[in-house]
Amino acid sequence: MAKSRVLIVEDDEPLADVLQYNFEKEGFAVTRASDGAQALRRVHESPHDIVILDLMLPEIDGIEVCRQLRANPKTQNILVIMLTAKAEEIDELVGFTVGADDYVTKPFSVNVLMRRVRALQRRQDASPDDRDVIVSQGVMVDCTSYRVRAGDEDLSLTKSEFALLDTLIRNPGRVYSRAELINSALGGDAIVLERTIDVHIRAVRKKLGAYAPLIETVRGVGYRFRDGRSSYDDL
Repeated sequence: MAKSRVLIVEDDEPLADVLQYNFEKEGFAVTRASDGAQALRRVHESPHDIVILDLMLPEIDGIEVCRQLRANPKTQNILVIMLTAKAEEIDELVGFTVGADDYVTKPFSVNVLMRRVRALQRRQDASPDDRDVIVSQGVMVDCTSYRVRAGDEDLSLTKSEFALLDTLIRNPGRVYSRAELINSALGGDAIVLERTIDVHIRAVRKKLGAYAPLIETVRGVGYRFRDGRSSYDDL
């Protein structure tokens, strides 16, 4: 079996050395880049499965690198995990909005990072539900082509965002707690804070635009996708 290829984009050389050692120990093929421009050259020179992407980089920052990866059909499905020293929630939201699949703040445990990578890979390889295409109230989720459409517009969602929307839309009216969404959509072994679910949901709503109200907040509980057959009081 071919090794998964990971690109480590980190200008802190000692940290990059540690990451390379651990990923190679786990059986990954590793390449490295020390700035954003070099990272983009690397992914265009040869295919990669995963990018470990520092936020603060010379030349081109991590946000712009991620944005460009998602904008290119040849690289839009690469798994992207952002590394940053900024822990504020707004930084998480920006990271997820431009297409990061996960977000890890420094300092972090390499073992935790590796577990997140494995969890993302398992979700990517998981078999879709028997209902490959779900359509509800103008929103379409297609697991076979990994497409989301809201009205006449195709949306670009990260894998985590896709998994959350797919979980909610398959059971309209069912309220999911944040813990249940971590288990059902992101995988029970994912290392995710419950508040990170809120960041994901806000990013999905932003992309849904006029269809954002279909994802309803149930205060004190969690979230649900509106059941078109029923009506609820505003919460």
